[in-house]
Amino acid sequence: MPDAPAVAPASPVRFGLLGYGFGGRIFHAPLIATADSSELLGVVTSSPERRATVEREHPGTATYGSLRELADAGVEAVAISTPADTHSALTDEALRLGLAVVCDKPFSTEPAAARSTAALAEERGLALSPYQNRRWDSDFRTVAALARDGSLGTITRLESRFERYAPGSGPGVAGGGTLLDFGAHLVDQALLLLGPVVAVHAELRLRDSGLDDDVFVALHHEGGARSHLWGGWQQFAPGPRFRVTGTAGTLVVDHGDTQEDRLVAGDTPASRGDAWGTEPADTHATLWTADGPRPVPLERGRWDAFYPAFAAAVRGTGAVPVDARDAVATAVVLQAARESAASGETRRVAAT
Repeated sequence: MPDAPAVAPASPVRFGLLGYGFGGRIFHAPLIATADSSELLGVVTSSPERRATVEREHPGTATYGSLRELADAGVEAVAISTPADTHSALTDEALRLGLAVVCDKPFSTEPAAARSTAALAEERGLALSPYQNRRWDSDFRTVAALARDGSLGTITRLESRFERYAPGSGPGVAGGGTLLDFGAHLVDQALLLLGPVVAVHAELRLRDSGLDDDVFVALHHEGGARSHLWGGWQQFAPGPRFRVTGTAGTLVVDHGDTQEDRLVAGDTPASRGDAWGTEPADTHATLWTADGPRPVPLERGRWDAFYPAFAAAVRGTGAVPVDARDAVATAVVLQAARESAASGETRRVAAT
């Protein structure tokens, strides 16, 4: 994972964006538009209201009715932030049009489709990256840093949560439910930190809408470590963002990353400068060892590193920030979790 934005290419990569709902508007457009390495050339949306919002927030950025129109306008790459069940088809279409692709999570709702898309990108020689921006959260980067420097010893258990109290919020039918939404990030982080999974157990509760919430997933990693992952939108008392236990200590991170909050408030990496991704001075993680607790400063969040790294991959000067094969592995685990929740049985996971 790049720790900081890559050096901008000589000419910015011409990007198009598919979708201008919350994800496209908050998570993608500002980071594309404010990076020196990229240029937001156009947005595909059929909504008159959203077209007006594009013009207000990104004056001069054209809007289009289809991916084909966007490709004909001269974009080199697209970011896809549309309903979850459209991701595979749109990604494949973009690749066949010769475009590099960033696809929002879940990268695909089915492992077979994820494998097929990854193979298509490799066949066409095009950059393809799932948008796992949460790898660059301040909280996860802090966990990863202490895992690397040996402060925790050998990690034996990861506890990770995306829990909120927001009744009526969360992904609808188009978003695929909480397991696919929050779970895509939680599982990706667990795999990145602790490696492949051999067994999955999952539990969930169905809302009146029929969509899942109050999700719990237990992973048994190939190396012996265990991950316990929670996701929910109706939790009155959210637990700590992370509790990571190893043979030398336990790290507790109570507060989650605030980059999303900053983007919602209208801030961008360009407007915040070196303050982007920094957490309030009074927040920190705590490392507990046999000698007692000590505060650990939170790493700087670096969502601003993703698009410069992807632009470098498009230009052939670097690797994609997230490998599509990682998204295949995540899709396999999420499929096993769905099967486990439905059957009440632990599912074994084959190598991807």
